[in-house]
Amino acid sequence: MGKKVIIYTDGACSGNPGPGGWGAVMMYGPLTREISGYSPATTNNRMELSAAIEALQALKEPCQIDLYSDSSYLVNAINNGWLKRWTLNNWQTAAKKSVENIDLWQKILKLLTLHTINFHKVKGHSDNQYNNRCDTLAREAIKRKS
Repeated sequence: MGKKVIIYTDGACSGNPGPGGWGAVMMYGPLTREISGYSPATTNNRMELSAAIEALQALKEPCQIDLYSDSSYLVNAINNGWLKRWTLNNWQTAAKKSVENIDLWQKILKLLTLHTINFHKVKGHSDNQYNNRCDTLAREAIKRKS
């Protein structure tokens, strides 16, 4: 199914909540594309999710994707089955609280049906050049607008 694409994503916030930015690096064969965006009032978690959503929505056809993020929130929700349980429990957490960022999780659910995606956790702010680049893109997006 589809082209093999590697995506790195990151989100950042200046204050949490506060102005936020997200960045993504998308690689297909020898091609690399960078995208980023800004939100005037948001949270770090929303920016982490937005980075993944925007990158996945930028793809023009269904793909096989390895998505790398330093967000435990994003990666664990998928890989540990939290997202599946939230949908089965009518968007309630195990503690019977309403799940945060439902609008973004619903977009991710839709994208999961379109693409084949493997989520990978990377250590943030370490020596991964692509994760560091995404962090730079996210922070630059905040600086441009602030």
